[in-house]
Amino acid sequence: MRVLVTGGAGFIGSHVVEALLRRGDAVVVLDAFDPYYDTAVKRRTAAALEVRGARVIEGDVRDPGAVARALDGVDRVVHLAARPGVRASLDDPATTFDINVRGLLVLLEALRRAPRPLVSASSSSVYGGDARPPFHEDQPASRPLSPYAASKRAAEHLCATYAQLFGIGSTALRFFTVYGPRGRPDMAVGRFVRAALTGEPAPLHGDGAVLRDFTYVDDIVAGVVRAVDRVAGGHDVLNLGGGEVHTLRALIAEVEAAAGAPVPLRPGPAAQGDMTLTLADLTRARVALGFAPRVPLAEGVRRTVAWMRRELTP
Repeated sequence: MRVLVTGGAGFIGSHVVEALLRRGDAVVVLDAFDPYYDTAVKRRTAAALEVRGARVIEGDVRDPGAVARALDGVDRVVHLAARPGVRASLDDPATTFDINVRGLLVLLEALRRAPRPLVSASSSSVYGGDARPPFHEDQPASRPLSPYAASKRAAEHLCATYAQLFGIGSTALRFFTVYGPRGRPDMAVGRFVRAALTGEPAPLHGDGAVLRDFTYVDDIVAGVVRAVDRVAGGHDVLNLGGGEVHTLRALIAEVEAAAGAPVPLRPGPAAQGDMTLTLADLTRARVALGFAPRVPLAEGVRRTVAWMRRELTP
């Protein structure tokens, strides 16, 4: 099978590409190497993926020409290219919507001419003000708390529309706080791990009582790959999460245990636009994909600390 992974040089995307290559799929990566975080990291990752057999195309998902080149000969599409981040979307909502909504629209228009199954990344953020734990896919998700959340909900609606009108079978996967090796540097786990290993304080928004359903990247990748293999008509939405909650303070304690060092903190006010709790109901994903998270927080943090140690070693 030949699979296109947009955003394939990024955090989750690169792990998905590796998993597809390991099982023998041909993989095309489309990545714009957006400077949201260090492009040198993404280019190094892309080079390693090319050595393993992936074809890497540098191009923006908002560029119809680049999308057409990347789709040539492809059987399935995994769409992970996005402008992530709640706080980034508060600072620059226009770019968030341009990449997350218009970029998807360009891809869907290309698929409209030659439909192929689409798996796309959504977010637990879409549940917003309607959220009642555990979050179930049938909840309204009509009150997003940030431009990022609104862009991801709009993307889900676009996929549903194109499935209905043009037969593009699609699955939107709502990811719950993904962490692990090569993780985004603006995410809590990565910030706390780096702080423990370097002694440089990490920001703590609020009192640390925020509850999160943390999901190790290997579990997310397993769900994505199973969604790629599942050929279903219409449009579906599935949660992919760890299935349990931890406070940020509990996360910090796990990081300190794994690193053998304290996490220095720089306290600040609670972050605007953030949800106070996320918790995935995994019933639908369990039935549709056989999805079951396997990596508990302590083990996932231990693996992340080990990876970061290697990254920080000269």
